[in-house]
Amino acid sequence: MRPANIFILGLTFVIALLLQLFPWSGQGIIFRPDFMLVIVIYWLLRAPNLCNLGVAWLMGILVDLATGSLLGQHAISFALTAFIGLMYQRRLVLFNIWQLSAYVFGLLVFARIVLLLLKLFSGAENLGLAFFWPCITGLILWLFIAVLFGMPSLSKSKSRA
Repeated sequence: MRPANIFILGLTFVIALLLQLFPWSGQGIIFRPDFMLVIVIYWLLRAPNLCNLGVAWLMGILVDLATGSLLGQHAISFALTAFIGLMYQRRLVLFNIWQLSAYVFGLLVFARIVLLLLKLFSGAENLGLAFFWPCITGLILWLFIAVLFGMPSLSKSKSRA
């Protein structure tokens, strides 16, 4: 696996923002993963020296500005998720692929719960369980990205051997 590159990191953020802004219709709106959050979680776990809490907050603000949502709701959600993700980042070396997938799924659910609470506090109606479908599609996208760019935990365990 190649070491993390700042150019690749920036390119993945730009692609994620473009996919976030893509005009989805029909059932695609319900199942659309949060592309930027998935990329932020991947880079937090793979290269925490390049993608940290500040980058997660900045990408959340960028998503807020690009999508026209309530300013700061994605930023708070991304920052809190990044904080939780970075708390256990060192222990992920011991995780296998299934444990790592469960951890990422938990982070995605946590981010959606924070977004749901912020939307409810701002006066939106109850969005129901369909609001959590992007967690499942986000996990599938995260697994695809992890296979494409390399697993965060497996790369560290191989380098120690």
